[in-house]
Amino acid sequence: MKIEGTHTFNAPRNVVWPMLLDPQVLANVMPGCEKLEKVGENDYTGVLKIRVGPVQGTFNGKVTLNNLTPPESYEMVVDGKGPAGFVKGNGRLRLEENGDTTTMHYEGDVQVGGRIASVGQRLLDTSARAIIRQSLEGLDQQVNARMQAQNAPTSSADTTDTPPPLAAAPTQTEFALGVAKNFLEELIPEEQRSDLMTKGLVLLGTLLLIRLLGNWWANRIAHKVARILKESA
Repeated sequence: MKIEGTHTFNAPRNVVWPMLLDPQVLANVMPGCEKLEKVGENDYTGVLKIRVGPVQGTFNGKVTLNNLTPPESYEMVVDGKGPAGFVKGNGRLRLEENGDTTTMHYEGDVQVGGRIASVGQRLLDTSARAIIRQSLEGLDQQVNARMQAQNAPTSSADTTDTPPPLAAAPTQTEFALGVAKNFLEELIPEEQRSDLMTKGLVLLGTLLLIRLLGNWWANRIAHKVARILKESA
């Protein structure tokens, strides 16, 4: 499975770079990440719990960073496994500074095996993109919060450099909704989404109305039958 893309942060490179090496920051933006610890100069271990379609699994893995060129780029090797299968991959990340913004370029190859691979390539691709998108959205929030904290005026009495609080990572439900959103975006052309969304809401409302009316008629019939039985007793 090939992964590649870009993402632009509204912050200079010297702000983004250390956050890409901070296990606490990364653990709080990655869906399903239960733990990420630095165990060596460029080595990390972690636990990731994720659901892909009907298959849910917990993966214990190791991430090794190679060829670091601060604050510009590094390469990584990922090796994870669990009861649901295994994940192996390698990739490269590069930061390009453009004035007050930084564009991150990323690419990689991932191999997935075991039960989790049985869901099919399309769902695997969609889930991988959802993990990346939600992780980058969370990292974007952390970068913006750090920039706001740095730019905020400080009083002479407050000289401590306290980092902004970390947001919680997306829940499994939020991740699943993200996968569904990505899947629908791939299936439905952009020019048709608005019309289909309207029709979908109308259909949902109709189904709910039918269900409500069905319950109402069922209750009326039940009351009538009960009344007839009572009168004939």
